[in-house]
Amino acid sequence: MLLRLFRSAPSFSSIRLARQYSTNSKYVRFVPQSGSYPQGFNVGGIHCGVKKDGKSLDLALVTSELPCSAAAVFTKNVFKAAPVVVSRKMLDERKGQGVRGLVANSGCANAVTGKGGMEDAEAMGRTVDQLLGETLGSTIVMSTGVIGQRLPIQKILEGIPMAYKQVGSDHEAWLNTAKAICTTDTFPKFMSRAFKLPGSNIEYRIAGLAKGAGMIHPNMATLLGFMATDAPVSASALQGILSHSVERSFNAISVDGDMSTNDTVAILANGAAGGEVIELGSTNAAELQKIVTEFAEELSKLVVRDGEGATKFVTVSVQDAKSFEDAKQVASTIARSPLVKTALYGRDANWGRILCATGYSGVAGVVPEKTNVSFVPTDGSAELKLLVNGEPENVDEERASEILAMEDLEIRVSLGTGGGQEAAYYTCDFSHEYVTINGDYRT
Repeated sequence: MLLRLFRSAPSFSSIRLARQYSTNSKYVRFVPQSGSYPQGFNVGGIHCGVKKDGKSLDLALVTSELPCSAAAVFTKNVFKAAPVVVSRKMLDERKGQGVRGLVANSGCANAVTGKGGMEDAEAMGRTVDQLLGETLGSTIVMSTGVIGQRLPIQKILEGIPMAYKQVGSDHEAWLNTAKAICTTDTFPKFMSRAFKLPGSNIEYRIAGLAKGAGMIHPNMATLLGFMATDAPVSASALQGILSHSVERSFNAISVDGDMSTNDTVAILANGAAGGEVIELGSTNAAELQKIVTEFAEELSKLVVRDGEGATKFVTVSVQDAKSFEDAKQVASTIARSPLVKTALYGRDANWGRILCATGYSGVAGVVPEKTNVSFVPTDGSAELKLLVNGEPENVDEERASEILAMEDLEIRVSLGTGGGQEAAYYTCDFSHEYVTINGDYRT
């Protein structure tokens, strides 16, 4: 049973067009002004010199006072960044147990950096371990930024003890941690929530942060994401919970169809709030899975809202498919179509592009005569039907333009298979600014 969600509403110095956090950003309404954070975690973010503007936070540190159960999901890109390889190895060796912290830098991805990059990632984790008094690897390492460049590792290694001295557990500490992993993000993405589980009066808490605005598409899709809870959860249960939730959240978003080399979503559970350990297959594991999935969905949506050059947030809903997998595949195909995304930017009700993407999605059993397509506004007004059972409607172009001018809207597709399964995908439009941002990324 959920109690409450704490949020006010659901840089690289070289990046132009104000792709930096600003209190004047239209997205500032998504930055929470307060929160309810899990016990036993201390976090913080500082500037250590990875970013060359001399002020932007670029090093984040998360530590737990107690050993944690840990789980993570990583990119499937063949060119896995050094921190992905190092973190995965550490979690495998520990079997998801006894993890104490996380360290992340922004401004440099430490990807495709050879043996030296691997040594740098190991050194980051080892430095945190030493501060925590751990003799074995117990720290998840993350990096994000430009690919193919070595880290200014000495600055990072000197910065980690500085960050450790400044960690805290209050709202400002979590805000700074979220800021420290931003690259082209225009606002820090983080949330917190308090919840209870059936049969218990203990109030548990979960907090999460994410970064990402470009190179966003599964599998994985957020570049970096992290969640922490003070609920007691076994490592095996936690991995299952995370994998399920990611499939419906961070693996259901797309900004530009490009899969990163660094994508990692991790979760730590330290049990500081007390109570019986939540084991795999238990009722409370199922309940916690619902909570984490809903939480991850809301967090991942913030990544799409901040998509590079995006002007609108679009939910692609596919209904009445034969399976969840079929529904998701169709939704994914529509969501990453450049022609659909440019039509959305131009406010062009070109539903033929939606239908075309549905047809080449590769899902068997799509029957044109049973397919329906609609635009659904989020203001509660009636949906605009574009295609009904394979027959085109006489579309009110003025009404269509009104819906497409909204910041939030839904594309709804019903496959009419009788299977009753559905899935959602979250995406944004393609604008001129996206091309400019990514054409100017390193210069």
